[in-house]
Amino acid sequence: MDKLVIEATRSSPALEFDAETCRLSIKGESYPENAAAFYTPVFAWLKEFLADLASGAAVQVDLEILYLNSSSTKVMLNFLDLLEHAAQSGVLVTINWRYDPDNEAILECGQDFSEELKTVMFNLVEQTEDLS
Repeated sequence: MDKLVIEATRSSPALEFDAETCRLSIKGESYPENAAAFYTPVFAWLKEFLADLASGAAVQVDLEILYLNSSSTKVMLNFLDLLEHAAQSGVLVTINWRYDPDNEAILECGQDFSEELKTVMFNLVEQTEDLS
């Protein structure tokens, strides 16, 4: 399965999903004009990737989100829900929500997301270096 790499733009995050290493990364701000259209290939890749995983496989997800608008927040909930279902099926999913300590809104967003998830390992990771 090919890597999924999407370069960041002013309004969309950088994504690097690597099936070989089982590492998924999203970095930056997410407020694309049409979040559903932007994330459609991301969900297609993720669904295929998760379907191919064996029980007991380990997946690491690094999220370094600086800003999410409301439509991107809904997309992120759906993204995390897919990972939660994979974890319930025996995949070992670790999510690292990396946040700037000066960005309370993103910390609270991560806390809210973590409360929705029961099976994945969700870590709130304070970043001390510049995330931009």
